[in-house]
Amino acid sequence: MKKIKIVIIGYGNVGRGVQKAIAKNQDMELVAIASRSVERVKAEVKDVPVVDVREIAKWQAELQADVAILCGGSKSDLDKQTPEIIKYIPTIDSFDNHSCLPAYYAKIDEAAKKANRPAIISLGWDPGIFSLERVLANAYLVGARAYGFYGLGPKGGLSMGHSDAIRTIKGVKDARQYTHAITEAIDKVRNGENPEFSAGDMHSRECFVVLEDGANPAEIEAQIKSMPGYFAPYKTTVNFVTQEELNEKFKGFPHDGCVVSSSTTGDGNGALIEYRCQWGSNPEATAQVLTAYARALKKFVDEGKCGAFTILDIPASYVSPLSKEDLLAKMM
Repeated sequence: MKKIKIVIIGYGNVGRGVQKAIAKNQDMELVAIASRSVERVKAEVKDVPVVDVREIAKWQAELQADVAILCGGSKSDLDKQTPEIIKYIPTIDSFDNHSCLPAYYAKIDEAAKKANRPAIISLGWDPGIFSLERVLANAYLVGARAYGFYGLGPKGGLSMGHSDAIRTIKGVKDARQYTHAITEAIDKVRNGENPEFSAGDMHSRECFVVLEDGANPAEIEAQIKSMPGYFAPYKTTVNFVTQEELNEKFKGFPHDGCVVSSSTTGDGNGALIEYRCQWGSNPEATAQVLTAYARALKKFVDEGKCGAFTILDIPASYVSPLSKEDLLAKMM
C-alpha cells in the first residue's frame, strides 16, 4: 500500500490530535511536523522530524509530502498561512469563522488556482460535518430551516476557535470559552415552528480568562464582548480566574452539538431530522475529520483538480478507506 505522506503545520491541541489520528489510519504516514517553535516541539516529539515552517521550500523538496494539514487558529494564523503553504503542498484547514468564510474561500481559491493545487477548507465538525447535515436536511425537507446547536450539556461545550480568539487579546495569558445552547430554542425547532433566530437567540457564551500581570480586566472584558464574528451578537459572561483554577476546573476539551430540522411531508405528516455528535475532546474531533479528508485531497491531486473546496464538494466515498466494492456491500 502506498501511503499518503502528511505533514502537520502547527503543533497545538489540534496538531497533537492529528498526529494521533494519522497513527490510526493504515494508509497514512506522518513525515514531519512543521512549526514556528521548532525547539518547543522537538522537546515534546521524539519520533517524527520537526522542521521550521518558514523553510518550507527546503524541506518539501526533500520530503515531497502529499498533504499539509494546517492546525493553526482561524483568528490570526490560517488567513496568512494557507495562501503561503499552498504554493508548495495541497492543504487542508479548519478555518471556523462562519461570518468570514465566503471571503476566506475566495482568497484560498485564488491562491490554490494560481499554484495549480487543490485546497480543502473549513473542515471539522462545524463548519464541516454540520455544514453537510444542514444542506441535506434543507434539501430533504424543502423550505425548512436547519439549525445547529452546540453545548447541550449543563457545562456547555468548549470552543477551541473562540478560546483561541480570546488568547489573541493583549493582556490575556490563557482562556477557555464555553458555548451553551438555549434549550427553549431547540424545543421550538423540534415542535415544527421553523423560527427565524438571530445568533443570540440560540446560544450564550461563557468565558474563563487568566490575565497577565497588570492587565486591565474591564478593558479586556469590553474587547471580548465586542469582538465581531465571535462574541458581539451573543449574551457573553466573562469570568476572571487564576491559571491554577483554569487548569484544575476545566480539564479536557469536551463539546457536543446537534443539527435539527422540522417540517411536514405530503398532506401534513410530521417530519424531524436530527443529527448529533458528542466529543470527549473538541480538538481531537476536528483532528479526526481533518485527517479523514486527507484521502479526498490526495484523490483530487491525482485527478488534477485545483482551487478551493469544502465538505459540500466532496463525495463521501472519497473520504472512506473502504473500496467501492466494500462500500456497496457493507455501507449501502
